[in-house]
Amino acid sequence: MLRSTAVFSAMTLLSRIAGFARDMLQATLFGTGGAIGAFIVAYRIPNFLRRIFAEGSMAMAFVPVLNEIREKGDRAALKDFIDHMAGALCAVVLVVCGIGVMLAPWLARLFAPGWLDDPELLHQTGQMLRITFPYLLFISMMSLAASVLNTFGRFALPAFTPVLHNLTMIAAMLWLAPRFNVPPQGLAWGVLIAGFLQLALLWPALGRLGLRPRLRMGFRHPEVRKVGRLMLPTLFSSSVAQVNLIVGTAFASLLAAGSVEWLYYSDRLVEFPLGLFGVALGTVILPHLSRRHAAGDPEGYNQSLDWGLRMALLAGVPAGLGLLLLAEPIVATVYNYGQFSPFDARMAAISLSAMSLGVPAFMLSKVLAPAFFSRQDTRTPMRAAIWTVVANVGLTVVITTPLWLNGVQGAHGGIALATGLAGIINALLLWRYLRRAGLYRPLPGWGAFALRLLLACIAMAAAVLALRGWVGEWVAMDAWQLRVGWLLLIVAAGGVTYGVAMFACGLRPRHLRL
Repeated sequence: MLRSTAVFSAMTLLSRIAGFARDMLQATLFGTGGAIGAFIVAYRIPNFLRRIFAEGSMAMAFVPVLNEIREKGDRAALKDFIDHMAGALCAVVLVVCGIGVMLAPWLARLFAPGWLDDPELLHQTGQMLRITFPYLLFISMMSLAASVLNTFGRFALPAFTPVLHNLTMIAAMLWLAPRFNVPPQGLAWGVLIAGFLQLALLWPALGRLGLRPRLRMGFRHPEVRKVGRLMLPTLFSSSVAQVNLIVGTAFASLLAAGSVEWLYYSDRLVEFPLGLFGVALGTVILPHLSRRHAAGDPEGYNQSLDWGLRMALLAGVPAGLGLLLLAEPIVATVYNYGQFSPFDARMAAISLSAMSLGVPAFMLSKVLAPAFFSRQDTRTPMRAAIWTVVANVGLTVVITTPLWLNGVQGAHGGIALATGLAGIINALLLWRYLRRAGLYRPLPGWGAFALRLLLACIAMAAAVLALRGWVGEWVAMDAWQLRVGWLLLIVAAGGVTYGVAMFACGLRPRHLRL
């Protein structure tokens, strides 16, 4: 599992590097405000649905059933299930895409209510949404292929697909966008092209396993119906983070101009450690837990879950702390060029600092939720998700409204803080349900692990703060090479300090293996 996670993380690192390049270019060329805000909303809506029909709800329900059939050793039944599942998924998503394209103008009003007094901006959002919505079909079918490949231990190629997405978006910014009267429309077309290319990359790989699907209408297939029953509760639970982001985006459209963009760029930076470690852990651990449950091995299931929780904290706590301490240097280094002003950098740093508090919890949830999904229990995570979204909406209103009414410039930071706190609530609820059901028994050594983690984080924070104070004001640096150099030095120093402190406190490589 450590090897598989390392492979997935290595590919995800390539994706995040390409993603940084993409975000840097987007911020430099388009800044904040105007049509780029319309693109962000038009991109967020199909991305939200992606968590339902692609790597979220569908994958969480599909993988345990796929593993159950695989454990029986009936290859023909496995292929038949994949064929019918692919046909059913394609049919459903086609209908959803058609509805989304037809209702695009009304969806723009629903998800950006603060722009109702700007008809042109709403029109642009609707136009771009009509372009980006069909991306959902390509990415959903790609995710089905990725789930099959991951189940058979093929993690590298699925993990590479986001790299292709980011490279396609960079090409769209450089070559497509200048050819449009409204340049961000070129980015919308880039999203659609990227989805097609990702599907084209993975679909042939299924042929090498002898499992390339023939689309068959499968709504009456018993296993497909089972996936459907499992999916219904996960429609909400697997996309809780995206629901919170959509709520935050809608609320941000009511605030100062630029708030939607500042939150978007902050979220992109938070996604870096989540994609690198959290998604990797969740992707690797789900099929493993499913196999342990299908094989009737509760001890192996418990050991795998315990390992996953420790790995999530080992990566999540220092990642969240690092984003908190280096929020402004990171934002300035990645985005503060061209049309993205120093003021924009300070505003995005506010929301990044607030959202970083939830990073460890976000990572824990990537392990805790699969603990239920692997047992085909989709209702329990749904209950946690409902309470989490209710808490997020309540916290957003309670924290942000006073800031907004008093004219505080960083009012959008309240939305980010509510998102982070809601993530903590979600992780705590999942943990409570898991323990109450008797599905997890912590293995010995958690006290020593927690003490090592605390001491290592204190040492890391001291090193990072000392170097940051020595460097001085980040936004004042003119040369991007200087910013990148100093940032890499401080991050490396913090990482080395954390690793050395962990080793000095007794952590050894054998503790990282399952």
